[in-house]
Amino acid sequence: MEQTIQLFEKLSRCTEDAPEWQELYDHFTSRLNNLSVGKQAPAVGSRFPSVELPNHRGQYRDIGDLYKSGPLVISFNRGSWCPYCVHELESWRDNLAALDGAGGKLVVIAGEISGRGDALADIFNDEVEILCDVEHGAALSLGLAFHAGDELLRRYLECGLDLSDIYGTQSGILPIPATFVVDQGGIVRYAFVDPDFRVRAEPADVIAVVGSLGD
Repeated sequence: MEQTIQLFEKLSRCTEDAPEWQELYDHFTSRLNNLSVGKQAPAVGSRFPSVELPNHRGQYRDIGDLYKSGPLVISFNRGSWCPYCVHELESWRDNLAALDGAGGKLVVIAGEISGRGDALADIFNDEVEILCDVEHGAALSLGLAFHAGDELLRRYLECGLDLSDIYGTQSGILPIPATFVVDQGGIVRYAFVDPDFRVRAEPADVIAVVGSLGD
C-alpha cells in the first residue's frame, strides 16, 4: 500500500504545483472523453497487436519476442518532458525488483526522438527496454493518440515546449499514457487507458496482476 500511495502523492503534488494549468487540462481531458478517445485501445482478453519499434540504441525490437519469455508490462508514455510521466517511471524504477519477483518485465514506449530515449533509459539505469514510437505510429494504430488541439499547442510553445521538435513531426499528435499487461500468449490481461494524463496505473496493482498469472 505504501508504494501505491507514493505514486498517487507524486501525481497529486505535480498537479498542485501547476494550478494555472489545471483549468486548461480539465477542459482538454473533458474534450477527449467526449470524443471517446482511447476507447478503441486493446482491451482485456484481446490479443495485443504486433508492434516492432527501434529501441533507444536504434535496434528494432518485436513486442511478440519480448512477451514470449514471460508476462510483459507495456507502458506508453508522453516522454521525459512530461513530469507526470517521469514520476510514473520513477515509481516503476522503484518497483522493478517486485516486478521481476512476480515474473514480469517492463517495456516503455514513447515518441521522443534525437536521443531523448536516453533520458528515459537513464531513469532505469539502462535496465528497461525503451522503444521509440516514431511519429506515434504504434500509438495511432492502437487507438492511443489524438490531436492535442491548437490551444494546448500554443500554451506549450509559450513555455518553450515545441512538440514538433520533441517528436520530430508537426502533426500535433500526443499519445495517451497507458499501461498493459500481456501474457506469454500475447493476450492482454490488464489495460489501464485514461485520456486524463494526470492519472496513471499504480505499479503495485499492475504487479499483482502479473503475479496472478503464475497461479
